[in-house]
Amino acid sequence: MTHRQILEALSGLLLVLFVAMISSTIVSVALPQIIGALNGTQSQYTWVVTASLLAATASTPIWGKLADLFSKKTLLQVSIVIFLLGSLASGFAQNTGQLIAFRAFQGLGMGALQILVQVIIAAMIPPKERGKYNGYLGGVMAVATVGGPLLGGLIADTSWLGWRWCFFIAVPFTLIAFVLLHKTLKIATVRRPDAKVDYAGATLIAAGVSLLLIWVTFVGGSFDWLSWQTAVMVGGAVIILALAVLVESRVKEPVVPLHIVRMRTPALAILASLAVGMAMFGGSVFLGQYFQIGRGYSPTEAGLLTIPMMFGVLVSSTISGRLISQSGRIKPYIVAGSIVLTIGFMCLSTIDHETSLVLIGGFMMLVGIGVGMSMQNLVLAIQNTVPLRELGAASGAITFFRSLGGTIGVSVLGAVLANQVATNIAEGLAKIGVKPTGSGTGSLNIAALPEPIKGIVRAAYGDATGHIFLISAGIAVVGVIAVLFLKPVKLRDTVDLSEATKQEEPAPAR
Repeated sequence: MTHRQILEALSGLLLVLFVAMISSTIVSVALPQIIGALNGTQSQYTWVVTASLLAATASTPIWGKLADLFSKKTLLQVSIVIFLLGSLASGFAQNTGQLIAFRAFQGLGMGALQILVQVIIAAMIPPKERGKYNGYLGGVMAVATVGGPLLGGLIADTSWLGWRWCFFIAVPFTLIAFVLLHKTLKIATVRRPDAKVDYAGATLIAAGVSLLLIWVTFVGGSFDWLSWQTAVMVGGAVIILALAVLVESRVKEPVVPLHIVRMRTPALAILASLAVGMAMFGGSVFLGQYFQIGRGYSPTEAGLLTIPMMFGVLVSSTISGRLISQSGRIKPYIVAGSIVLTIGFMCLSTIDHETSLVLIGGFMMLVGIGVGMSMQNLVLAIQNTVPLRELGAASGAITFFRSLGGTIGVSVLGAVLANQVATNIAEGLAKIGVKPTGSGTGSLNIAALPEPIKGIVRAAYGDATGHIFLISAGIAVVGVIAVLFLKPVKLRDTVDLSEATKQEEPAPAR
């Protein structure tokens, strides 16, 4: 494809990626208000985020595998329709239970859009040139992440719109993206008569991960860490995931090809993505909550306060993408990004409800720079090591583990935050001579609380947030260790591997 043809197709692909990314960021700042309006709790706050991430995580390998077998353009159009219906349903939700269910359905489309855009771009552009286009990708991610919270805050603060338009606003963008892609995307359709999708493996992976996440959400609150419920849920999840590995090792068309996962570069890139996903998603999800509940800012102001992090993502992803295309070397930028990300989270772990906003902005910019240099470039590293026929499965695998890390991160850090907040509130109430009743303190409807208790709840959230960033920093260290062991490779100049390189790759297990 010529540069002009690539840019024409890229316009539709980047718009659809923008739609998928803005659907989560536009809600992030408005979520405290949404949960407050629906009288939800901290656990439900976490699950509104986790539900969409979990659905996206579970479905990502399937979409990636389908992209290797069927028309990528048709799959993209189907995922746009799923996402559109999920957005409309979420906007009409009447309680938190409905919102969580509809967000899960929306997550199916979100997961598909995020992986299929990467697969299609990789099928059009060789890795050596892809760093340059990854700069556009990083720009769209930054605009969506910066514009999302701002737009979400403005919508939530506008009385004649209301928070429901945080979901409805995606509809026109989705329709425009659908039309653009129909006109501009021209990509070869691959049809294999013997193609089979491993639905059994995908179901087992989703079931095992879901069971672990449910355990993480309720342990320490509904039941103890050492209890029969823990034994049943953790034991059951381990057995189910072991069965998933067994199925994946025996089927002809595995959802997650184990021979790819066993290779050094993909294995380390996946481990690093798991850590980056846990740290990034888990940490950033609660920043909007910190600014609104812990510091008392409006949704619009909270959106503005997250700009330093997204500015860091925009600048670092664009510059590192171009430098990688020029040099062909990718490892130094990933290592540097992982280290900066860890330092950023360590700095954020020191914040409380009185920390200077200037300091917090600087810490968030470090996190953004780390994410921009590492996240998308890890996908590029794994795409450089696999043949074209397995591009979808490999891209799906790394996106799956990154989303899995994010889902686990949100659940774990949400559970830690909820427990820490409950402890802080109980201590604060005891100081003013009020006995905690156990009801109302878990609600995020802060406006309904009397003034002395409102101050205690705000301080409790502000002080507890630092704890979850300390955990994020510990997780990010795992990513640093993984990328240090990555094998230095030069990006290839062709879309597919050369025949000599293919012969060196281990044959897939049958």
